[in-house]
Amino acid sequence: MSQPTSERGITYLTPEAYERLSSELNELKTEGRERVSAAIGTAREHGDIRENADYDAAKNEQGLMEARIRKLEHLINTAEIVEVTSFDRVEIGCLVTVLDSDGDEMEYFVAATENKVPGVLLASPTSPLGAALIGAQVGDEVAYQAPAGTFTLKVTGIRPFDG
Repeated sequence: MSQPTSERGITYLTPEAYERLSSELNELKTEGRERVSAAIGTAREHGDIRENADYDAAKNEQGLMEARIRKLEHLINTAEIVEVTSFDRVEIGCLVTVLDSDGDEMEYFVAATENKVPGVLLASPTSPLGAALIGAQVGDEVAYQAPAGTFTLKVTGIRPFDG
């Protein structure tokens, strides 16, 4: 796979991330909207809505939820599902093991932030680290520029993400 093309507005998602985001969108558009609508109705029953903290809180929750729905719809509509087919080179969707200059070993999931998995370090392909890793092979040294300077890592392993 080539470098990510964020200028085209594509969001690269693993099949797992696509499924997770689609499920969240469905839940928000059904149960979420029903829950917020009920909370607004209950708050209205408390009287004057101009000085009703419950009403304000419910309307605020509704606004945040509708913003999340719009974001999820955009992500899903611009998604390209990526499944890694080879582990000869680092691609979006791979787990990459690297050694830093101090000999510390770390593993990164190379994927867009929407693919974030708790407990797994993420290297977004649009970040300096992620961009440096894309296309690398086991044994390659990659360098990337960060605010604290230039860092070099050695790729020691590439494997599928099984999360």
